Amino acid sequence: MKTLRRIPGVLALAVVSASAFGADVHGPANVEDLRYSWRIKGGIRFIAGLMFPTSGTGSFKTTYPKAGEAINSELLITSPAGKSGGFYLYESQMDAAGDKTLMTYTGYEWGKKARNERTHFDYTKGLARINRQNPEESAYRVKKLPQAEMRDILTAIYYLRQHASEIRKPVATSIYTDGKEYPVIFQPAERRAFTLEKAKVTATAFEIIDAPGGKKWSGGVKVWLTDDARRIPVRIEIQQSVAALQLDLQSIASSGFELASN
Repeated sequence: MKTLRRIPGVLALAVVSASAFGADVHGPANVEDLRYSWRIKGGIRFIAGLMFPTSGTGSFKTTYPKAGEAINSELLITSPAGKSGGFYLYESQMDAAGDKTLMTYTGYEWGKKARNERTHFDYTKGLARINRQNPEESAYRVKKLPQAEMRDILTAIYYLRQHASEIRKPVATSIYTDGKEYPVIFQPAERRAFTLEKAKVTATAFEIIDAPGGKKWSGGVKVWLTDDARRIPVRIEIQQSVAALQLDLQSIASSGFELASN
């Protein structure tokens, strides 16, 4: 049962060049909307399927507002039946440079399991304000920030996209997830080719892994970013000790590349 209770946590951590999909991309000019399929990998897949979906669809949206305003990112993962059959929602609001998280939110509903947690980072006062709501618990707490800049998973992925060309060796930093901070390492990994709608694209993998010493993070993220200027995440793998969640890009519903590259 301990393993089954950890499945929502696996989902919670779960986060192409234009030529690969053709030029017919519609939607708001300031919103990048990427559509994925996802599945649970590993031996836990059968056990997880007894209580939770093991595959489905997802969308990864980034909204680029006017210059100087906060950037918003959202990862929504749903069951094959859509949001009504279960979902996981992760949101991040980051500063205009995309370097630090201003607000992070996690919420999911799978069967009888549900959770909502929102954290606001007050960098002026050096405080994190955490509000958690679920059927078993309603809590609000305030804790001191351990450092001047905090990054959740989505901000970390955005940071990797913006700095991919500069990251040539391991970079020590930290990650904020599930109300805790962990020392981690950003590092480049292998390159490989992907086939997307009959077009070939190459992508370089970047990893977010536990750093030696300090508080141990049992998770991990690996994201393949296209080698072109857009650095689109064509595959995202979110690892936990019991299972791994893999998201594969299927299409681009809308592209905010022009604002993102300014």
